Amino acid sequence: MALTRSHKPGKQRKAFFNAPLHIRQKFMAAPLSRELREKYGVKRLPVRKGDVVRIMRGNWRGHEGKVVDVDLKRIRIFVEGVQIKKADGTPVYYPIHPSKVMIVKLDLSDPWRKRIIERRQKAKKEETSVETK
Repeated sequence: MALTRSHKPGKQRKAFFNAPLHIRQKFMAAPLSRELREKYGVKRLPVRKGDVVRIMRGNWRGHEGKVVDVDLKRIRIFVEGVQIKKADGTPVYYPIHPSKVMIVKLDLSDPWRKRIIERRQKAKKEETSVETK
């Protein structure tokens, strides 16, 4: 998915940081665990509030928790239990980039998300049937 046709790094960054919300949602995608990948036939999905994720990189590697909030402006997620203390002692959630986590459990309460998964499964089946011909 090209944000701009330019090869210039400055224009690439400008397009990335000024991207509209519907495109920023695609930046929030994270890989699914092996079990979920086999179950749904989908490799990546956008992280949503309510998903359970495992952190794969950084100081909190291996920590699992529910996604508490998703920040589209900064392209970061906040995971339950991943907190740091401010100078005055109040805990705040530590922002984590969605590419550094793996989705362990999906929140399928939203019917639109189920449709997205079904649509991707259908596209993958059509793709494999074309390859075999």
